[in-house]
Amino acid sequence: MDKIIDIEDRIPTLRERRKKRTNRKFTLLLVIFLLTLFGLLYFQSPYSQVQKIVVKGANLTTSDQYIEQSGLQKGQSMWEIRTSDAEVQLKKNDWIHNVTVKRSGLTSVEIQVEEWQKAAYLQSETGFDVVLENGEVFQSEKNLSPVDAPLLSGFDNPKIRSRMVKELAKLNGQVLSMISQIESVPSKADPYRIRLFMNDGYEVRAVIPSFAKKMNYYPSIIAEIGDTEKGVIDIEVGSFFQTYLDMYNPQPKEVEEDEETPE
Repeated sequence: MDKIIDIEDRIPTLRERRKKRTNRKFTLLLVIFLLTLFGLLYFQSPYSQVQKIVVKGANLTTSDQYIEQSGLQKGQSMWEIRTSDAEVQLKKNDWIHNVTVKRSGLTSVEIQVEEWQKAAYLQSETGFDVVLENGEVFQSEKNLSPVDAPLLSGFDNPKIRSRMVKELAKLNGQVLSMISQIESVPSKADPYRIRLFMNDGYEVRAVIPSFAKKMNYYPSIIAEIGDTEKGVIDIEVGSFFQTYLDMYNPQPKEVEEDEETPE
């Protein structure tokens, strides 16, 4: 026979359950209220705004210029800024290879730019412009000196200049650092003829299409020449060397007198 439970015995249990449900509802409402209050206070406080914009990788131009071009400003809401829009604006610059804009921390935005590397310098009316690996010419506002890349001279044709830059990109670092200046000296037969002035005192004559392939052997060529006088190394077709004295100041050959001098 089932045991009959008196309703009065169940009342304390029902009251306890009702109290727990009430407490859970109160706790949930309190959490929602606090989160709402925290959200309102946060969006009204400086902690929801951009307080710092950091630019990394800026070498060709200033960080301030990148920030201005991105459209980002201090005081903007951290959650209203569109990082993708800022990236699109910055990628319009020909000298930028890649760029990433992201939120960093609670109040900072980071702009990471990857610029095209310097391939050479180009002399201009105001000083020196930078020729980048993609063939573009960057007109810098800075006072530059061609100390970390070769100086290009006479490369007025953009097509030939771009071809030259592509060949420079194929050179190993050791050889590239030995080149002081590259001069375009085209002829009617070959518009790709060039002349190089090296930091070690030699002059090299070459053609652009085969330049990198042959020029990477430059240290070996110098080693074979040995401790002779400086001169001109011609690698246009084959490879041969002639001293400056023989090239620019040839000495007349002595004439041997086979016949006796008349008395």
